Amino acid sequence: MTDLQQELTLCQQETDRYRLLAEQSTDLISRHSATPDWVFIDVNPAIEPLLGYRAEEIIGQSGYALFHPEDADNLKNRSDTVRYRDGLYTNVYRYRHKEGHYIWFETTSRTIKDEQGVPVEVICVSRDVTEREKALQATRRLAKVVEASSDMILFCQHKDLMLTYLNESAQRTLSNQQSSSTLRLPQLFQDNQFHDWVIPALNQAAKEGNWHGAITMKLPNESTRVAELREIIAHRDRHDKKHVDYYTLIGRDVTIRKLAEQQYKRHQNEMAHMSRLLSVGEMATELAHEINQPLATILNYSNGTLRQIEEQQIHQVSQTQRAFELISKQAHRAAEIIRRIRRFVQRTDVQYTPFDLNDCCKEVVTFLNQDARDQRIQFVFDLDNTCPMPSGDRVQIEQVLLNLLRNSIEAYSTFPCETPSIHIKTKVQEQCVLISVSDQAGGIRPEMMKKLFDPFTTSKANGLGMGLSISRSLIESHGGQLWAESDGTHSTVFYFKLPLRQTS
Repeated sequence: MTDLQQELTLCQQETDRYRLLAEQSTDLISRHSATPDWVFIDVNPAIEPLLGYRAEEIIGQSGYALFHPEDADNLKNRSDTVRYRDGLYTNVYRYRHKEGHYIWFETTSRTIKDEQGVPVEVICVSRDVTEREKALQATRRLAKVVEASSDMILFCQHKDLMLTYLNESAQRTLSNQQSSSTLRLPQLFQDNQFHDWVIPALNQAAKEGNWHGAITMKLPNESTRVAELREIIAHRDRHDKKHVDYYTLIGRDVTIRKLAEQQYKRHQNEMAHMSRLLSVGEMATELAHEINQPLATILNYSNGTLRQIEEQQIHQVSQTQRAFELISKQAHRAAEIIRRIRRFVQRTDVQYTPFDLNDCCKEVVTFLNQDARDQRIQFVFDLDNTCPMPSGDRVQIEQVLLNLLRNSIEAYSTFPCETPSIHIKTKVQEQCVLISVSDQAGGIRPEMMKKLFDPFTTSKANGLGMGLSISRSLIESHGGQLWAESDGTHSTVFYFKLPLRQTS
């Protein structure tokens, strides 16, 4: 065999190997004419599983005609889906399957030219990237949602807590913070908040996958807005599922909600203040009688002392000492009644401080002693002396107690009873203090029980029907609950409970 024959044999063997590789490849390898129609000259067998055509069906057909109309001129227009490097073009486009639907192809092509540089044909290697493109599209859609979200969305690295991404809402809310490229999570919170709240939240998310709550974020000093961290999602390392790769933090601008809450509280306080004024107005006769008693006593002792002086029955100042002591005592009693009334009706900001609930119960009863005596009603106390002090606004709690006690007194006015009594009880129940006010004044009808706490619901001829509604709002603003139980014919018990705040 001559050298030429050996060379030809080697070339043929090399050609056969390349053809075998092409025929076994799962990628579509095709040759096309270097014309606008991009006619198929040759294809490997991968054409059938990818596009549904047999080789003999597609050879001689226009490849250009199978492009999706929106992608046909990608190469000509050098669209974003086209990349060029070292004489190779890579294009991502939609191509029509034999059955009519489109699949996503990624094709790398090279144009073969003759010795004069004239294009002869185009060789292409194509693969189906439909699943990848669908995933990318889903990612793009998700990115658009994240960017358009009114919530603050931040990505945070696990190890150094560096923030790697802030969506538009987060950037706007944190506009005066330093660049996000150097921003770390601790900078978004007060030091004590970060250590006491954020770190435990991160640990919970790392352990359980997520955390939900509300932690106030630190915004620029000049900012008038309020934002909270509401959710943390932990993303695992895909190579080691036991370790967290990064966190997604979701925050929310709650300025509007906070303003609405403040406005609601202002309205609630105004309603509560108005209700107290109405209560004192309705009790004017009883309160006047309460004040009149010490004043009458003062007058009697004063007149008696003056008469003794005029009749020269007193020869030494010490003889008047007892009278002056009694006068002073009754003056203090009258002043204390006035003080309680003034404190009760005064318009002040809500002040949450620890207070003695048992003392509160006893003080409210002093407002109602005269009215109770007029109806021969006895107050019976069952107060837990070991009861811890709840934290709240004492005046508002007194208002609730006053309203419940007055309701019981008024109920007895239309229900005859030989020994009318109102029982006031306090006790500790789990992490709350439970207060009950009970009577045996005829109960509450079932149809009334259903709407008892609705505004403007009343069984009184001249009542506004706001007392119980306001009382429930005040108790709920303290984090507690107010409810009633009645047998409908004889007894009624009103309960409310206040949470006990744990102190460190």
